[in-house]
Amino acid sequence: MKDKVVKYIKETVVELKKVTWPSKQELIGSTIVTIFVSLVLAIFIFLVDQGLSNLMALVLS
Repeated sequence: MKDKVVKYIKETVVELKKVTWPSKQELIGSTIVTIFVSLVLAIFIFLVDQGLSNLMALVLS
């Protein structure tokens, strides 16, 4: 069991060394885009929800 764990960790380290990690600028840029898109989507969902709520209130009254 111990041998399998050690082998797994060694293989994981080897694979992590093969990864091309993003630069700091790429990471910051991707983070900004992700936050912006999330905010736009949240605002859109909020507006649709408010519109449907108002429509349901109008229909049910």
